[in-house]
Amino acid sequence: MLEGRVEDFPLFPLDLVALPTETVPLHVFEERYLLMVGECLEQEREFGIVWLSDEELHEVGCACEIDHIVQRDEDGTLDIVVHGTQPLRVIERQSDLAYPAAIVEALEDEAELADPEVAQVARELYGELVQEATDRMLSERELEELDAYTMAGTIEFGTDAKQELLELRSENARMRLLAMLFQTALKRLQLLDRAQARARSNGKVRFG
Repeated sequence: MLEGRVEDFPLFPLDLVALPTETVPLHVFEERYLLMVGECLEQEREFGIVWLSDEELHEVGCACEIDHIVQRDEDGTLDIVVHGTQPLRVIERQSDLAYPAAIVEALEDEAELADPEVAQVARELYGELVQEATDRMLSERELEELDAYTMAGTIEFGTDAKQELLELRSENARMRLLAMLFQTALKRLQLLDRAQARARSNGKVRFG
């Protein structure tokens, strides 16, 4: 687990955003990233996924742990599965390693009082969305145990929305944003044939 400020932290700039708790499959084929992943596996280290959009590397990313190797091809390329652990901020890029790295710091949430009403609205909308898209009805107990990242990690939003969630330092703010996103997603879903929507889900409810 990333704590405080860390130097020589491996970075994987990608055209995607990973969230804490989210499971992300990756295909690794560039030599420098194969080296990076190999070292992370050997040393049981995390690396950071940071969104590279239009050649701009965003400052806030997500530390990730490697769950397992799915496949190792004869040419050395890897298919791996990782999961996000916590948000991080890139303080300074470093160029002395064979792969991208940086001085990073773990990001903590601001101290705040939880607003149960905000969380309840987001969780209820999430339950409706899951039921509409998959026919699965989540129990009240299941919904009560879900935080913002856990819910967001099972929904495929646009990259901009996921980056905004990752950068928010308040659980209440994340829940408010999710409520708006879930409302929009429900409206879109209701315009689709339900069978078509379920076929598109493939383990995640996809929008955007």
